[in-house]
Amino acid sequence: MSALDRVSCAADVKALAPGELPELAAEVRAAMLETTSRTGGHLASSLGAVELTIGLLRTFDPEKDRVLWDVGHQTYAWKILTGRKDAFPTLRQLDGITGFQNPGESACDAFISGHAGVALAAAEGFAAARDRNGGDENVVAVVGDASLTNGMNLEALNTCAQLAKKVIVVLNDNEMSISRNVGSFARLLGRTISGVRYNRVKAAAERAGHKLKLTFLRGAYHKIESRLKSLWLGNSFFEQYGLRYIGPVDGHDLKAVENALQVAKEDKRGVVVHVVTVKGKGYAPAERNPVRWHGVGPFDRATGEPAAKSSGASWSDAFGAALCALARRDPRVCAVTAAMKDGTGLSAFAREFPDRFFDVGICEGQAVSFAAGLAAAGMRPVVAIYSTFLQRAVDQIQHDACLQHLPVTFAIDRAGCVGADGATHHGLYDVALLRPLPGMTIRTPTDAADLAAALDEALAAGGPWAIRYPRGAAAAAADVAAAAGTVGGGEPEVTLLAVGDQVAKASRVRELLAGWGVAAAVTPVNRVKPAPALPPHPFAVLENGAVAGGFGEAVGADFRFGWPDCVVGQGPVEALERRHGFDAESIAAALAAALRGKERKNG
Repeated sequence: MSALDRVSCAADVKALAPGELPELAAEVRAAMLETTSRTGGHLASSLGAVELTIGLLRTFDPEKDRVLWDVGHQTYAWKILTGRKDAFPTLRQLDGITGFQNPGESACDAFISGHAGVALAAAEGFAAARDRNGGDENVVAVVGDASLTNGMNLEALNTCAQLAKKVIVVLNDNEMSISRNVGSFARLLGRTISGVRYNRVKAAAERAGHKLKLTFLRGAYHKIESRLKSLWLGNSFFEQYGLRYIGPVDGHDLKAVENALQVAKEDKRGVVVHVVTVKGKGYAPAERNPVRWHGVGPFDRATGEPAAKSSGASWSDAFGAALCALARRDPRVCAVTAAMKDGTGLSAFAREFPDRFFDVGICEGQAVSFAAGLAAAGMRPVVAIYSTFLQRAVDQIQHDACLQHLPVTFAIDRAGCVGADGATHHGLYDVALLRPLPGMTIRTPTDAADLAAALDEALAAGGPWAIRYPRGAAAAAADVAAAAGTVGGGEPEVTLLAVGDQVAKASRVRELLAGWGVAAAVTPVNRVKPAPALPPHPFAVLENGAVAGGFGEAVGADFRFGWPDCVVGQGPVEALERRHGFDAESIAAALAAALRGKERKNG
């Protein structure tokens, strides 16, 4: 029986002999690859965190101790080894296990963890409650080096030694967020890892340290290590915050990881354990290109090639090309992103205009305020950001851009998108959040050419603009034009206002209604605020976003179709649309019943 076969819960990991742990790590990686090759997922970061996960489970009791991951896409090994091994093949599927830490799934998951910057502050809350309740559980925050630079994590680091008696911070340093890390903190960690004199002496000490079996001797070794840091590196960055620093530790050396975590557990004050890992470890394609393998769709495990090739230019590519064209004409145009250069289609812009490309790291609020400063100084910044992450910066949008009516353009990628990443990553709320803000214009392009026109309008008009568009292949202008109007002419009984990318679905609804004797017209809508001219009642709105606070609510539509006021789960888009009555068949049936009282016909 293999090592993984003998692990059905977290306690079983502790029961394995040390010599069996490399086998366990290899089998966990194989299980990840087997599942994600079918389901897709956040693979590279999870491959890099396997030995760290094993060390955490051998040192702590996850059902009593609180282990919070930031960001939770590192947790595939954690899921496999904490009782979800048999359910792991359902990863990111409809009604399956989620791709992030989720307290609704397991008592071993302390806190939801879809966005960066959350774990350390929440861990301090757990620890402060423990101190006041007289508990003795350990509280551990596993934080990536990229997410540690997020403003919330830095704020939490500032109060870590004051708000609670002890928090253990495990810094998982793989030199990557989604794109390559940027900024002074990344350089600081690089100097720490690569300090030649320090690491030569430390390596010799580690060889001796691995041989120490007794707790007091292991503690003595780490005291010597601390003195070495002071001698060769000067005062550690973390020591200034009242936290003991241990590291850097080879994150793929199981014994070294477990020893360091055990010392941190035994220390009476807060500790930072700096663990250095390789993103994509154990799978050559992911090690060679960790950016591409951060998040992937289904793939051929043998070759690493995607299972399905994308067809047509994506909305992100269309945005990137249009922005480059504008930047060639106007030297004021610049691009700002928050660690999402590749995902938002800005790679070509960064290569062509390196002096006008700015990556602030995983700091969305900073991205917006920085862009507002650029705009106030005469530039024309475009902030490219996913809808789900834009909501982290609504205060800065309102206070810094809207109140001053500054020409900041927000290119909102993945707007309206749901899918396998689940509730923490759905992009459903940007319209509801931005529509009330004074002076904000919101465009919803219907095709790639319209997206380019929207960018041109935004940069010429001045003031804050939001341009929202989804994931996937962008529609062609000819297809959108062909879908507009009423089939067969005549007066429609209902007009379907198709917002942004909903034109093709509205056309299908019109076709279904015609089969039931209901004449409908399709009108593409490429502007949410200010609202376009409205048709006579009755009219229906189809919008890829939350119905509550959305465009349909704003214009008083008779029928409103979008995502409901509830937590939308994970799964294929088509399955989620059917579940929530947002597919063409459900929309047509609802309209036919309302307009004619007709039952939906089979076939």
